Order: sequence, then structure tokens, then C-alpha cells
Amino acid sequence: MFTKNKFLKYIVIFMALFTNNSYAKYEKLFFDLNIKDINGKVVNFSKYKNKTILIVNVASKCGFTSQYNDLQELYDNYKSKGLIIIGIPSNQFGGQEPGTESEIKDFCEVNFNITFLMTSKYDVKGENAHPVYLWAKKNHGKSTIPKWNFHKILINKDGKIEDTFVSFTNPMSKKILSKIEKIL
Repeated sequence: MFTKNKFLKYIVIFMALFTNNSYAKYEKLFFDLNIKDINGKVVNFSKYKNKTILIVNVASKCGFTSQYNDLQELYDNYKSKGLIIIGIPSNQFGGQEPGTESEIKDFCEVNFNITFLMTSKYDVKGENAHPVYLWAKKNHGKSTIPKWNFHKILINKDGKIEDTFVSFTNPMSKKILSKIEKIL
């Protein structure tokens, strides 16, 4: 016989299967991690507590490279409200970021006037991925693993992953803007 209590148990189980991974049990938060900036200085993410962070793996010779303009516009529009953008150069997709950190920095400053945080060049997938990406995969799953350059991971003010966006999703898209505005 199907009782009301059994029915409620099944509903709770069913709902748990479809909840967002941002409620995963995090052993570490984003703010517990760090990275080297494009000049080689360590940046502790603890300084970004209570901020909204958009992490983007970037490349200088990619069909999506023009998204640098939109990332800078997004940063300019929302930095005063607490948005931090972190560009993480990677050469893992078609060898589209072959330059040194100095060359990447010059390219970004000269061509796009980038003022948001750019990091040293790192792997963003696989065993040698930067700890930020290993942390993201562990806590939010496969959607955090970039399939190509300009994949985006949105971190909320609690230091947990809020959402991910594929390369085709423009930084100034309604999808990203509405999510950022919701969690700022």
C-alpha cells in the first residue's frame, strides 16, 4: 500500500536528485585557494570574500578571443557592485595560447585594455589542472571542465559554484547578466 509518508519520502528523494550541485558539501571554499597572477605574484582568493567571481579560461588566438571586450565591459559595469573577473590563460585547446605570460599580458593590454585579474598560464583540465579547476570538478561536477577556451565558472559570495557557462555563451548575454545580478 502506498501511504502518504512513502509518497513524501519519494518526493524528497526525487527533488534531491535534481537540485543544483552548488549545495554540495564543500571541504574547501573558493576563498581557501590561491593562484599566481600574470606577473608571478600569489593571489590569495580570501581577499575576494563576499564578492561574486567569474573565472574564464582564456586564449589569445581563439575564435572566442573577442570575448575579452565583453569580459572587460562586464567588469567595468559590475566591479563597483562586487564582481571580480579572473582570466586564466591556457594552451590546452588547439595550442591557442602559445605565448609567455609577458606576451599574453601585452596582448591583453594593447588589444583589449584588460584591467581585470589575469593569471599565469595553467592547465584547466586533466590531472595537471590548476587546483581551482580540480576543486570545481570535485564540488560541482563535469560542467566545470572546460571543453574549449572562454568557458566560464561563476562563484557566489559564499565561495561556492553558482553556475557554469560554455564558450558560446557571451559574457554580456542575458543568461550570464541575470545570474550575476541575482547573486551580487
